[in-house]
Amino acid sequence: MYYSLFEIFSIGIGPSSSHTVGPMKAAKRFIDNLIAQNKLSKLEHLHTNLYGSLALTGIGHGTLNAIVYGFMGISAEDINPQKDYIKEVNESGEINIANMHTIAFSMERDITLEKKIYLPEHSNGMKFTAYDEKNNILLEETYFSVGGGTIARQDEIGQRIDRKPYDVPYKFNNCAELMEICRQNKMSIAELVLQNEKAIWGGKIKISKQILKLVSIMQENIDIGISKDGILPGGLKVKRHAKEMYERLLNRFESNDTDSLTAIDWINIWAFAVAEENACGGRMVTAPTMGSAGLIPAVIRYMERYGKFRNDADRQNASITFMATASAICSLYRSNASISGAEVGCQGEIGVACSMAAGGLAAALGGNNQQIENAAEIAMEHNLGLTCDPICGLVQVPCIERNAMGAIKAVNAARLALQRTGAHIVSLDSIIKTMYETGLSLNSDYKETSLAGIAKNAINC
Repeated sequence: MYYSLFEIFSIGIGPSSSHTVGPMKAAKRFIDNLIAQNKLSKLEHLHTNLYGSLALTGIGHGTLNAIVYGFMGISAEDINPQKDYIKEVNESGEINIANMHTIAFSMERDITLEKKIYLPEHSNGMKFTAYDEKNNILLEETYFSVGGGTIARQDEIGQRIDRKPYDVPYKFNNCAELMEICRQNKMSIAELVLQNEKAIWGGKIKISKQILKLVSIMQENIDIGISKDGILPGGLKVKRHAKEMYERLLNRFESNDTDSLTAIDWINIWAFAVAEENACGGRMVTAPTMGSAGLIPAVIRYMERYGKFRNDADRQNASITFMATASAICSLYRSNASISGAEVGCQGEIGVACSMAAGGLAAALGGNNQQIENAAEIAMEHNLGLTCDPICGLVQVPCIERNAMGAIKAVNAARLALQRTGAHIVSLDSIIKTMYETGLSLNSDYKETSLAGIAKNAINC
């Protein structure tokens, strides 16, 4: 199954794509369906049930707010950061559905957290029910947030997507097929992806501009993150560190107190900056999720700074190559495994982001397709079994540090692959299969529930 670059890298709000972007899309889609059936004018009461991981960590992950945004018909790109939508709803006791129909609404009363109920299809489940004035059901639908902001209604869950397959010239279901198509057509992975994107969205110039816009937002998040200090929201009182880390490193440069591993310090700072901004609910690019949104921007900035490009045009081309290659790698994980922490643990978020970044970096630095596959495989191989255990359900500890560690692993995986010819024993297909099997075998408490691991043993929330 081919996933477009622009659904893998999409703009949303932090701190969690599966807990904010997905529920926001699902809530909006439910309202759109209500409108399509000409039932909005009859709506009197709207109720939401959250299940499993969405119920257990939804408050810390911003799920309830995201659902309100979806009911209001607001998209992530349209959110005004200066306006407090949730405060207005809470103070008025009303919500304007799709900016068309106002009803009484209370987040406490009208959103139920079913913490002990897991729906069989997926652990990120939500049910929306619309009632008329006589309490008759107008519409009831159950959705699942399956990772990276992708949603599926209950009748679509087996498809793992919320849209029909794209009509593209180069279709592939696994890495072996991808590599063979590239070999037969004498093209790189990035070239194949860009041809597919052209078939979906139009001309090359348009696509390039949109990719560079995504990269720009990622890099903007780094700059914002290293300019802010203070305490992250949520009650853990976690301090923002990126700014002080940045200033400390600058002071070391001024005093000539640097060493051969300074590049690692920069990567850590850049990953922290984005991950901290995500924890504050900022505008993010899923890469492939919000919880892993700091990893790829950090590796791209590393590439831009240390890639020895001759000019801005070369850097831009490298960024496009990076993003296109990374999206193909993500397509493989989304088709054959998962990028949902609630389904396979953090190996599906940080692990997949690390694999994407390693392959993207190897491509941007001139690696061949075999080296790219090898880099992606190495990166995931050393994230196998990574659990998702955020303290107090917040995307802060250990999530922020995991973005930095994942970025370092990605760079090293790419460098290892580029030092060799590309020949390797373990295929990317086999490691993706292993990751999925590992994720399914994990105890459910280690899948974004905050019931085990660090979340259980570090702090009593």
